[in-house]
Amino acid sequence: GKEVVIANAIIAILTIGGQQLFSFFTFSCPCHVGQNLIYGLAFLGVPALILLVVGYALNNQTWRLVTGRRSPFQKETTPNRLLHCKLICFVLCSITGRALVAPVTWLAVTLINGSYYVCAMSEYVSVHYYGAHPNVTASERRRILAAFPCSQLVPPDQTRARDEVILLLRYQSQVAGWLLIAVVVITVFLSYCMASCFSPLSFLHFRYWSSYVHNEQELFDEATDQHSRLYAMQHVRKFFGFVPGSENVKEIRIPSLREWQAISGLAFLKRVDEEHYDYSLLHDWALKEPVNGKYLKTDEDP
Repeated sequence: GKEVVIANAIIAILTIGGQQLFSFFTFSCPCHVGQNLIYGLAFLGVPALILLVVGYALNNQTWRLVTGRRSPFQKETTPNRLLHCKLICFVLCSITGRALVAPVTWLAVTLINGSYYVCAMSEYVSVHYYGAHPNVTASERRRILAAFPCSQLVPPDQTRARDEVILLLRYQSQVAGWLLIAVVVITVFLSYCMASCFSPLSFLHFRYWSSYVHNEQELFDEATDQHSRLYAMQHVRKFFGFVPGSENVKEIRIPSLREWQAISGLAFLKRVDEEHYDYSLLHDWALKEPVNGKYLKTDEDP
């Protein structure tokens, strides 16, 4: 849908901006044998891995899949485990597709930029690209090649060899970046084509279904907010003796020290019976304690 495309575009733009700032302020190749590869791959892969985990964590479908369990009342009505497995696989593919937007963008932009790849692979360039002092040992050659990403460490007689190595590595990195973009675009397009071919819904029916799911979620969120507010209001009124926001409050309730202690502290979801929970300490107090205590009229001086 349009909202998904817009959301993915925003994520990609933010990732590109973050990558540019990240490279400008934090990336500095060590130009040392054995450290370049680790440093370059760390800057290339670790942020992408973090973005992937964040993409999974920020998707509501992930938590629906993790916390959703089939009701015991559905054991007899849903015996088709194959269909259930297909549904799980479909949801996992959808979640993964959304989660991959940011890390793939990071990898593609980083490879097109080329700095990380140049730093990581400079010491592994083929020998014939190193022209000066061809009689040096292999370890010395690697040390010299590892210093190529840092122009200030390269002697003047090796400047041309350095430029050739940097151009070669940037070429490899940028080609890999564009190939990654091409593979992702083709994969996404083919996935949508296959999903449309195997979908039991027609084009207009699918648009109606998407609109229905979107509207249902919005209405459900509104009802959830209003229902929880009204439910919590009953417990707050029992504790303080009035409804928050009321203009004509004639009396208020003075909670006791024991009651203040009962609703203070760490609150955990508490199971009351097979179908109900207490959501907070105030909720638990309101359901257990009778309505009594000291009241104070608001038109009297305290």
